[in-house]
Amino acid sequence: MKKTLVILAAGIGSRFGGGIKQLESVGPDGRIIIDYSIHDAVAAGFNKIVFIIRHDIEADFRDRIGDRIEKELSPLGVEICYAFQDINNIPIPLPEGRTKPWGTGHAVLACEGILDEPFAVINADDYYGTCGFRKAADFLEKGEYGLVGYILKNTLSDNGGVTRGICTVQDGVLSGIQETHDIVKTADGAASDGKSIDVQALVSMNFWCLPASFMDVLKKGFPEFLAKMTDPLKAEYLLPIIVDDLLKKGVQVTVLPTEDQWFGVTYKEDKEAVVQSIRSLYDQGVYQEDLYADLA
Repeated sequence: MKKTLVILAAGIGSRFGGGIKQLESVGPDGRIIIDYSIHDAVAAGFNKIVFIIRHDIEADFRDRIGDRIEKELSPLGVEICYAFQDINNIPIPLPEGRTKPWGTGHAVLACEGILDEPFAVINADDYYGTCGFRKAADFLEKGEYGLVGYILKNTLSDNGGVTRGICTVQDGVLSGIQETHDIVKTADGAASDGKSIDVQALVSMNFWCLPASFMDVLKKGFPEFLAKMTDPLKAEYLLPIIVDDLLKKGVQVTVLPTEDQWFGVTYKEDKEAVVQSIRSLYDQGVYQEDLYADLA
């Protein structure tokens, strides 16, 4: 069975201020976070990787990431594909002054014609751990909706507030996601806007398992989103909102909980902690110095 991982990388330039130069190495041989996600995915059984990028970062992306990974994974039989998110690829004229990308839903929609199988979606700049990929790879065989859920305390930064989608889960099924901003660590747990938050709550880190039919949902829903948007300069077609609409229509989304530690460089000060965490994973034997050697 084809097991596909879609990696959202089109927003890299806008998040980090141009190009992809801010995706600095965090491991040996100049490895960046995306390397470890791909390693863990292939180890779990994924055999097709789709990078969603923009045309204006294609050359940098291939030079810094894509060509190297394709060379390393080709002997393993892993297919590498590219999809391109284009702000102008919309069924209406581009609103004057619009510079912001159209969001993660629009990004995945760029994969039309590339995806005709169930797939998982992750962010390019988040470290997810090994367990989530194993659970996702197994779950894809069902061809259903799923979300890998992380424990809130395992996703916080020591250097400032973060935004997380806090999940409401009943009998292993997602019933809602509450986007919560500026969640900070406190002496006794976590809080947002002065209100305490359960650090054991499951949160979404945008690690979705989606059936092939989800592409039809995106294709139908995007024009509807454009017709209803109230702010043409900032409105975004986002995966969590799209899935939440499906929940309201009775679609079941299974939550796949993991105790893995998430990390990423939300703040510049986070980088050293990420480097140390990666080094610790090497010391524990999770990764080898020749990263993909254990997959041969």
